[in-house]
Amino acid sequence: MADILIIDDERAIRKTLGEILSFEGYKLEEAADGEDGLKKFKEKNFDVVLCDIKMPKLDGIEFLQKASEINPDVPIIMISGHGNIETAVEAVKKGAYDFIQKPPDLNRLLITIRNAMEKTNLVTETKVLKRKVSRVQEMIGESNPIKKIRDTIDKVAPTEARILVTGENGVGKELVARWVHEKSNRAGGPLVEVNCAAIPTELIESELFGHEKGSFTSAIKQRIGKFEQANGGTLFLDEIGDMSLSAQAKVLRALQEGKITRVGADKDISVDVRVIAATNKDLLKEVDAKNFRLDLYHRLSVILIHVPSLNERRDDIPMLVDQFLEDICADYGIAKKSIEEDAIRLLQEYNWTGNIRELRNVVERLVILSSKNITADDVKSYVMPH
Repeated sequence: MADILIIDDERAIRKTLGEILSFEGYKLEEAADGEDGLKKFKEKNFDVVLCDIKMPKLDGIEFLQKASEINPDVPIIMISGHGNIETAVEAVKKGAYDFIQKPPDLNRLLITIRNAMEKTNLVTETKVLKRKVSRVQEMIGESNPIKKIRDTIDKVAPTEARILVTGENGVGKELVARWVHEKSNRAGGPLVEVNCAAIPTELIESELFGHEKGSFTSAIKQRIGKFEQANGGTLFLDEIGDMSLSAQAKVLRALQEGKITRVGADKDISVDVRVIAATNKDLLKEVDAKNFRLDLYHRLSVILIHVPSLNERRDDIPMLVDQFLEDICADYGIAKKSIEEDAIRLLQEYNWTGNIRELRNVVERLVILSSKNITADDVKSYVMPH
């Protein structure tokens, strides 16, 4: 049931609106002037506000400005007997949802309130979705290697230093990059991710730097590359050890000069990007094998962060399992399942070749196939090789 605040110095108007809206099922509160209305607005979250313009103490336009500063998401519908185009335009410019003249057309008023409610619901849903999308997963664990990574991130994130994150597949290198971005001065800018191993060699330069229309056979329109997309933010180059030597040369130039050139173009484009790279390879061995440029390695590795394998941090497994159980059960819309200590012990003894990613998949499998309490027998049946 929606809460509506009616602010009007005419008691008859408040009474009429109150009767109509109560009949429609809305919960109401009233205020006889702008000051009292603002006090109530501060004390409670309303879904919609109906506000007169000409009032003592604090008029409707002043109320609108102050209320918009407190909570800009609440739709405020202005009502006035002194209606004219200028007043309506001023009210809408200052953030009013709509403007209705007195005496109000009741059908129009109800439709406007309904539309305003839909807007409120949409704003709320959008915020929830944004939280889900932008939520950075916690870096779970209290082992010494994880504490060291957290400390390093806290120190280097506010700087502009480039970072090279190393570690096996599935250890959480992307999570390190996300936390560096989140704690950096660029957190308000984009975080753009590129998996260099997933892009064919012949397309990697177009992916990173963009291309002009007609620059090659399939270039049917202009493309903005990842470096431009990340301007003002962070570019995460995952699996950089798989990048071609020609693309490496262009990345090196972008890091040295802060400029890129689209494929098929001759004009330089300035970019302001912080690069975080990650790899599961030993890049110095790749340098010896002539697969990776030494000068690029030095450019990327101002700060080195090594993420340990799960087998090197087995003490963190109980905390990880607990978090995964909570997240997965919430995703499935079921009550969080419990897990026996013997089952946890078996998981700690297991050889995790796929690291954190493999552990999460295993926990999801146990949630699906086990009863409310996950036992050691469940782990033996669904996890251990037969």
